[in-house]
Amino acid sequence: MASDTSDTAASGTAAHPRFAEALRGLGLDVEIRRFPDATRTAVEAAEAVGCELSQIVKSLVFEADGQPVVVLVDGASRVDVELVRHELGADAVRRASAALVRETTGYAIGGVPPFGHRTRTRVLADRRLLDHGVVWAAAGTPHTVFALDPKTLIAHAEGTVADVRDTAA
Repeated sequence: MASDTSDTAASGTAAHPRFAEALRGLGLDVEIRRFPDATRTAVEAAEAVGCELSQIVKSLVFEADGQPVVVLVDGASRVDVELVRHELGADAVRRASAALVRETTGYAIGGVPPFGHRTRTRVLADRRLLDHGVVWAAAGTPHTVFALDPKTLIAHAEGTVADVRDTAA
């Protein structure tokens, strides 16, 4: 396991400032863990934290009929864009560009948290996240993560629980 330093959201030194502000606004005081090596991928994050890959929350941005949507899925799964399309009633869904991810969320790919985004965006959360007592998600940077129970995380993301993971993978 990689070495880390821990900090609380109240001090705001570890989390991205926008995310630290979102935590304060929600009244959440969670421990932010910072790692010297990036945790941009779910595999890197799981190894750093020392948890199962499925306990990592990937916050992925898609474009549905030209509108951004955030999809939360566990680190061991892939998103089925057809299931997302069906859930949203959209004609077309595709992965968002890096520029749209940053414009929509205020964060770079690899550090996008499940909430605390620059703009209010529709959020879908895959049902499989609820299989765990605790999940880990990015805290706004590729070096920081935080843990929360999935029901609380989805509630703060104002997410709709849906089946959007690719079951064929």
